Amino acid sequence: MKSINELVQAAHENAKSKGWWDEERSFGDIIALIHSEASEALEDYREGYNLGEVYYEGKENGNVLRSYTKKPGCEKPCGIPSELADIVIRVFDACGRYGIDLEQAINEKMAYNATRPTRHGGKVL
Repeated sequence: MKSINELVQAAHENAKSKGWWDEERSFGDIIALIHSEASEALEDYREGYNLGEVYYEGKENGNVLRSYTKKPGCEKPCGIPSELADIVIRVFDACGRYGIDLEQAINEKMAYNATRPTRHGGKVL
């Protein structure tokens, strides 16, 4: 299994190879793209998809095709798990672009969070 930082590098290299960094993007643009993936997960939930449900999409003659099994023409994974993966991939890409050691940041933040009191801050949500 790859380390988090190896996945960061792989996601960023893929984004570069697909032209997503041919022109510089602002940090705000990157955060907006991460947010858009979260919104897509919420939309799938609002449309009634189950939390772990994966379906596949494709197009044929301009029509959108959906299937619950991957098959020729329906190969793009969709659903809440896929959108959550997209959030992580976009975060990985951003960390690769900006040289952020995400693995270290996660470990440090998780260690700190373990010291916090139950429902710290008393917020409802």
